[in-house]
Amino acid sequence: MSFFEPYKDGYILRIKLSPNASRSAFGAEVFTDSAGKEYLKASVTVVPEKGKANRELLKMLAGELKLSGSNLEVIGGQTDHLKKIYIKTPLSEDFEQKLLLLRKEKI
Repeated sequence: MSFFEPYKDGYILRIKLSPNASRSAFGAEVFTDSAGKEYLKASVTVVPEKGKANRELLKMLAGELKLSGSNLEVIGGQTDHLKKIYIKTPLSEDFEQKLLLLRKEKI
């Protein structure tokens, strides 16, 4: 199992978000829920109010993946730590490698 999977014209990315952190980053580790689904750990420095943490997460993802913010959408967990992000992009091994490279730093 992985923290992302192909879906329609793109990918579903699962993220466990920690808002109000000391720095914004993606983690090297994954979180596994009770159903066995993996979530990439991420943190943002903004507070979780009125969608600020979600917007910061999407901005960070867009920058890391070199995508327009309009290609990213929170489709699950808007008010939860466990997020599902839809990434609209052509399916490719190269893009899947970009997703795997998000796991780079410990947070």
